[in-house]
Amino acid sequence: MSELVNRTLKDHIASLSAGEYSSGELTEAYLAHIEAKEPDVGAYISVLPDTALAMAAAADQKRAAGEPLPPLAGVPAGIKDNICTKGIRTTCASKMLGTYVPPYNAHVVERLEANGYVLLGKLNMDEFAMGSTTENSAFQVTHNPVSLDRVPGGSSGGSAAAVAAREAPYTLGSDTGGSIRQPAAFCGVVGMKPTYGTVSRYGLVAFASSLDQIGPITQTVEDNAIVLNAISGHDKRDATSLVWEKTDLTADIGKGVRGLKIGMPKEFFTEGISGDVKTAVENAAKIYEKLGAEIIEVSMPSIPHALAAYYIISSAEASSNLARFDGVRYGYRAENFADITDLYLKSRSEGFGKEVKRRIMLGTFALSSGYYDAYYKKAQQVRSLVADDFDKAFAACDCLLSPVAPTTAYKLGEKSADPLEMYMGDAYSVPVNIAGVPALSMPCGVAPDGLPVGMQLIGKAFSEPLLYRVGAAFEQTRKGV
Repeated sequence: MSELVNRTLKDHIASLSAGEYSSGELTEAYLAHIEAKEPDVGAYISVLPDTALAMAAAADQKRAAGEPLPPLAGVPAGIKDNICTKGIRTTCASKMLGTYVPPYNAHVVERLEANGYVLLGKLNMDEFAMGSTTENSAFQVTHNPVSLDRVPGGSSGGSAAAVAAREAPYTLGSDTGGSIRQPAAFCGVVGMKPTYGTVSRYGLVAFASSLDQIGPITQTVEDNAIVLNAISGHDKRDATSLVWEKTDLTADIGKGVRGLKIGMPKEFFTEGISGDVKTAVENAAKIYEKLGAEIIEVSMPSIPHALAAYYIISSAEASSNLARFDGVRYGYRAENFADITDLYLKSRSEGFGKEVKRRIMLGTFALSSGYYDAYYKKAQQVRSLVADDFDKAFAACDCLLSPVAPTTAYKLGEKSADPLEMYMGDAYSVPVNIAGVPALSMPCGVAPDGLPVGMQLIGKAFSEPLLYRVGAAFEQTRKGV
């Protein structure tokens, strides 16, 4: 049954409905494939065969009884390990939460359960979603399935690697500054960062609350839309969850791009981008022209300042959000301490990894008396400028086309010694989070060394149907490539 794991989510939905195979058979195929692949890839922190097979059996029983089932019923999936799953360990890839078992489900998990999904396991990530390589995990390093000596990207590296290695037909990740889109680009799969507030953050362990957003990673554009259909929607438990007119996100797929205007921000194609990435994205623009779209150049002058603003804002919010992990209420607690102050100091020093400590310290400094106006307040002003630039760009075009990252996947350990160089790799992805708009990452080419190149389609708020339409039109031209 190993050929089953190469099928798309849409294929599985159709085949399960037609009775070609059962959810139990499909789940067993994925579990066997995970067992074979995991020693090399390391995408999963926890694999849950008993849970998965029980959920698959329940789906098969309902199908056999003739009950009407939602699209995702009986289809396996993997969940990033910063999304709470009731009764199942949720670690954020950190020693701090190494034994934490949530007493509740995240909103997106509730939505998937209502859709009858099957949980294969929890996926590796950079600790507390802070990183771009999935090397900052307290448990293991995840390898890029395309080339095992390369990083899969991060922080949702386990989520992207699992889809690329066919260890799951779809996964959920979280995106604070590109953490879905960059690993999707590095691994050659499709990832969506939805409009901020369209997917509830309830049950997502917070990194930076004004930037975090959960989204799907899949093999194809249509698969991605199917999953986002299932997990999006208003949630009254999340104060940032939006009430919006929800439509079928797959409805416009197949309509083509004739007559659309696609903008290319010139600030995304300046010094720092590799020739392979630039060529692949420019070639994608030429394909869109052949399909009938108009390609125009737009300018977004604030973009060069977005990266610095992002790291100040995200680190400040991380400093506040992670203050709760103090060794007292839950999480890791140091064994030997002299007093309460020593308990705080040792628990946080031993429980957090190097990258998390670095960002907490940066955020605490930016929020401190005497520096708040110079750093945090200024960063929020830049945030407004970035949002304004996007608004102006969308007044001239329907969506934007840009690279996801300036390079293809780099080698494991290559940038670990220079955090600043690694941060620079987020330059094209963070403006999207700062503005709160949606962006779709998808493969657009292959570099001469065989590594995938990703592009991102960026739209105004709630334009996910348009992005899926535009993405699917390009994807169709690459069938069989």
